[in-house]
Amino acid sequence: MKEIIILGSTGSIGKSTLEVVSELRGQFKVVGLSACENTRLLARQVRKFHPKWVAIADKEKGERFKKNFRGSLDGIFLGSEGVRTLAGKKVDLTVIALVGSAGLLPALEAIESGNDIAISNKEVLVIAGKEVMKQAKKQNVKIFPLDSEHCSIFQVIDNQKKKEIRKVILTASGGPFYNCDKNKFSSIKIRDALSHPTWKMGSKITVDCATLMNKGFEVIAAKWFFDLDWDKIDVIIHPQSIVHSLVEFVDGTVFAVLSDTDMKITIKYILTYPNRIKGSFKTIDLSKIGKLTFSRPDEGKFPALKLARLAGRAGGTKPAVLNASNEIAVKAFLEGRISFPQIWKVCGLIMKRYNLNTAQTIPDVLRADEWARMEASSIIEKL
Repeated sequence: MKEIIILGSTGSIGKSTLEVVSELRGQFKVVGLSACENTRLLARQVRKFHPKWVAIADKEKGERFKKNFRGSLDGIFLGSEGVRTLAGKKVDLTVIALVGSAGLLPALEAIESGNDIAISNKEVLVIAGKEVMKQAKKQNVKIFPLDSEHCSIFQVIDNQKKKEIRKVILTASGGPFYNCDKNKFSSIKIRDALSHPTWKMGSKITVDCATLMNKGFEVIAAKWFFDLDWDKIDVIIHPQSIVHSLVEFVDGTVFAVLSDTDMKITIKYILTYPNRIKGSFKTIDLSKIGKLTFSRPDEGKFPALKLARLAGRAGGTKPAVLNASNEIAVKAFLEGRISFPQIWKVCGLIMKRYNLNTAQTIPDVLRADEWARMEASSIIEKL
């Protein structure tokens, strides 16, 4: 039985991971769970899975949980430092299902402890991919992609030589507004931005999908996951979300991975890798789907994708600056303080203001992240 820690167990990926663990019947022992503030759900998860440790990022809610909890736990860790403490516990696999840049330091703690990690929040590699992969290699740690696009590529090229790859193609649904008139973007409502046409996800990543920033971040993450040149990573719009990624080889052959839009399929593959185990998932019927369509992304209409490409190519701390400004802008949009197109407007302004592009060491990344958050907040107050 493999021991597993799930950071972000109350989020969509965390909950799906626990469902898969339950279905695998005794192959995994959940020894650690973390939540940000949903302590009510965390308590239910603790009662069901009986972990040794839990961590709660929100200290105030964590203190209340600690006071009221009736059960047996070896440790309850509080605050962001508590999440890092949990991440550093030695296990077989640590699932990083936190939101945004919050996953970076816990991921590094897990790597330092020699744990294999499965990452769903691609921002870990967006902001510090070079350093994360360097540390993983140093510790002889495996990093598994826990999102459908990167996992699809992983499945195709796992046993292939990198020199045989001509390019990888990430598919994007286009989100809810791809066919919307650009002139109507300013009137987009929050509830509409949270209505993804094919996937059910958390609010932050759903908005990122609507702006295509998420796809830009996937481009950056793919570069580090698979050690690819930038020119070998492409994006294509595929509204049906049945084809999750494609890999083209130098002989002209293109491999595509197709499945239903259920993240548990990806999670189960990664948890049981290198084996494939039968699951209770819906399979696709192409005769009922009828047709699959593809088109080039409109980066003029959705400039967030272009911003991400530019940040990735610039390297250093530029991606961290873009990610931090995007997190602040998306939060402001979800709070009703800025409009939908102002998300990428804020990000673009921050990118222009940031002239110091230093090496991608962790201290440099953290300083750039802090600067970008302060600048973005200042800009938003004046909009």
